[in-house]
Amino acid sequence: MTPFQRYIAEEIAVDHADGLLTRREALRRLGLLGLTLTAASSLLAACANENGSPATPSATPGATSDTPAPTSPVAPPGSADAVATEAITFPGPDGRTLQGAWAPAADPRGAVLVVHENKGLNDHIRSVAGRLAGAGYSALAIDLLSEEGGTASFADPAQATAALSTVPPQRFSQDMRSGIDELTRRVPDRRIGAVGFCFGGGMTWLLLTTGDPRLAAAVPFYGPLPDGADFAGSRAAVLAVYAELDQRVNASRDAATAALERAGLVHEVVTYPGADHAFFNDTGPRYNADAAAQAYDRMLAWFGTHLG
Repeated sequence: MTPFQRYIAEEIAVDHADGLLTRREALRRLGLLGLTLTAASSLLAACANENGSPATPSATPGATSDTPAPTSPVAPPGSADAVATEAITFPGPDGRTLQGAWAPAADPRGAVLVVHENKGLNDHIRSVAGRLAGAGYSALAIDLLSEEGGTASFADPAQATAALSTVPPQRFSQDMRSGIDELTRRVPDRRIGAVGFCFGGGMTWLLLTTGDPRLAAAVPFYGPLPDGADFAGSRAAVLAVYAELDQRVNASRDAATAALERAGLVHEVVTYPGADHAFFNDTGPRYNADAAAQAYDRMLAWFGTHLG
């Protein structure tokens, strides 16, 4: 398995151990990734041993981690000023056409590439782009499943996840750099940043390894660090966001910090107490409103310092 395939498989196993997926659904999703029943069962058992016995799903019977979280009495941070997004296409590498959601700021201070979780480009990620635009940063949420027809072509989010797991990392890097090309065209003479969540956080780390000099700031949220990550050549100021309870991703936090230090990049590594993986996603079961609000404010302050 590639590192990102392993990450996705382990994420499914952790969701099962935390009671967010039934065993049947976890096995189905692991099967879509290409794991045999024996291998999938072994992974679930190993993860259950590390995390304790699987909890009973607290949602309705058959519910999964795709089930929306209960509505919070507090609106997600930045939503009051959010800008509506527009579906766009733009040129990609090798003559390919890429898809995304575009949110223009009225008077942009900078521009931000937004990278989705492993479910693809969905309404939550579009809302992040809209909130950034409302805060003064024109945002492009890229669809890394563009070549497969786009996220919307998958009726089952688990199939979108499985499709992402088969894409070579080089294609992800090329597509994200094409996203930077598009931001440069749409928002000329402004600095560019990137933010990604979960899988997208890992993609943000991957983008940093390309050393693209146009990237001035990056904010990976609880993203897995690519094996052997080397940020030499990058000029980005990096705010790395972690969650205290996210033991799996936190295992690479020290390595990420060391890689940032080796590259001499301006950086800050922040871990939010009491928060778990995907705490920023207000549509998911691990949403933490307090941590999300704090992280959102810190992200905007970071972009304010390093993008303008």
